[in-house]
Amino acid sequence: MLDNRLKMCAYMISGKGIVCDVGTDHALLAAYLITNGKCEKVIASDINEGPLESARKTVEKHGISANVDLVLSDGLKDVNGAGVTDIVIAGMGGETIAKILSECPFELDGIRLILQSMTKTDVLRKWLICNGFNIMSENGIEDGNKLYSVITATFDKLYDDLTEFQSLYGFFRNDDEIGRKIRQKEAERLLKVSKSLKKADKENEAVHYAAMANRMVEGSKTVCISDVYSYLDEKYPVSLQESWDNSGYIVESDSDQCSKILLTLDITNTSVDEAVYKKANLIISHHPVIFNPLKKIQADTPVYKLVRSGISAICMHTNLDIAEGGTNTVIVRKIAEKLGIFANIEPLEENGLGCIIELENAVDCDCLSEILKDIFSIDRVKMSMYGEYIISKIAICSGSGGSLWKLAKAKGCDALITGDVKHDVWVDANNSKFTIIDCGHFHTENLVLWELRRVLEEKFPMIDVEISESSVDPCEYY
Repeated sequence: MLDNRLKMCAYMISGKGIVCDVGTDHALLAAYLITNGKCEKVIASDINEGPLESARKTVEKHGISANVDLVLSDGLKDVNGAGVTDIVIAGMGGETIAKILSECPFELDGIRLILQSMTKTDVLRKWLICNGFNIMSENGIEDGNKLYSVITATFDKLYDDLTEFQSLYGFFRNDDEIGRKIRQKEAERLLKVSKSLKKADKENEAVHYAAMANRMVEGSKTVCISDVYSYLDEKYPVSLQESWDNSGYIVESDSDQCSKILLTLDITNTSVDEAVYKKANLIISHHPVIFNPLKKIQADTPVYKLVRSGISAICMHTNLDIAEGGTNTVIVRKIAEKLGIFANIEPLEENGLGCIIELENAVDCDCLSEILKDIFSIDRVKMSMYGEYIISKIAICSGSGGSLWKLAKAKGCDALITGDVKHDVWVDANNSKFTIIDCGHFHTENLVLWELRRVLEEKFPMIDVEISESSVDPCEYY
């Protein structure tokens, strides 16, 4: 009477009280539960009258009308939660299931959830963990040539988070052969995505999906944090940093092992919390978490939280700006994607900080500003009022490089792209009729995180590397 996926749902029922079957369709699950003595009462709900009418016929056929309440309801909105011990939601998309649970009008504490999503199971897993649910088990089911998973969860008020990979990997037991097949199928999908992205010249994303496909089959493994640091030091030598900077392996923990890395522009209290929730052992940031000498460590600071949580921190600041393949190189690549190859590229400062590009075809400021808004994902740029309008030679310095405008002008540049330009710099640049384009400190640097992820995943495909969801502009705009 039931297919394998619904049989698994039935198997996971606690049998302690009333079962609510959301989206019951023909009430086949309800009939199975009652006739097999799994429970004495079922609430069978559906959003449409048609399926409820079909459910009514099934209930009458089995003579269990007294044991099954048929309810017309959008999800759980019109369901009476009194006495409900189990909720089954099967055959819907993961996003839909998450929406139904988020809109539930009664408390889900103490209720067992049995969930089987047809799509976006990763979204459902992440929603559950982020909203205080514990995934007790996940079982793979094979029905014909189709593979499904059934998740059992309860509300335990422990709010955690999952990385993108953890959300895709799931919670199958090591001996779950169908779970292994599900992961293998997901790995094949990720590899197809990777190949498509590579054809589209999106190398960073292609490497990311290929690395996740590898871990989907092989699982995550640990590496030494010291090895990660040595590799980054090789790519972006810390010796290149400015004399006032503090790049390097800034915070160490008792363990030198890591399996998950969180990338962020700034190490904040929020990003440390995110690392804790996602069980990341290492945070790699652009801005140093310790910049000036500390005379005391306060309890409400990121440094204190890192040490207390046993999370290490590596900071790659001006060395990442200066080194080939670093922050400014990424900006140059992004501009090249929009404007084509350059007639010439040279460093802005002798130490390699910043760069100068010469366009084969000049552009006007309106065109350039639109390109920069797209590259940095911003709604607006700030620009000198009286600078050059036609641009062919451009200086670039990520972060706060407004003070370099005179050097850029002396080297024959028409414009400087940077962030955090001070008022007096704007005034002086206008007096000299030089174009400065301020795209914001955060936005001119944050995009290097995708390059860092690619570099790390190429070298260490066995570790989970994620860009922090909390790596956002620290300002709001009204």
